[in-house]
Amino acid sequence: MRSASFVLEFDAKKEAEVVARSLGPEIKNKIPKTDVMVSLSEKTFTIEIQANDTSSLRAACNSYLRWINTALNVEKTV
Repeated sequence: MRSASFVLEFDAKKEAEVVARSLGPEIKNKIPKTDVMVSLSEKTFTIEIQANDTSSLRAACNSYLRWINTALNVEKTV
C-alpha cells in the first residue's frame, strides 16, 4: 500500500473550513483503489491518501490537490 499526506496551513479558519466542506462530496464518492482520510483543526486541514499502487496514488493526489485549488479560487472570487 502506498500513501501520501498533505498538511495545509491556512491564514484563516474559514479557508480551511471551505476546503473541508468542498471536498465532502468527492470523499464520499471514492476514487477507485484509494482510501482518503481528512481532518480539520483550526486553520490546519490534513488529507491522507492511501492507494493500492503508485499510479492510483498519483491520480488521487492530483485530483484532490486540484479540487482544493479550485475551492480556494472560487472562495476568493465569491
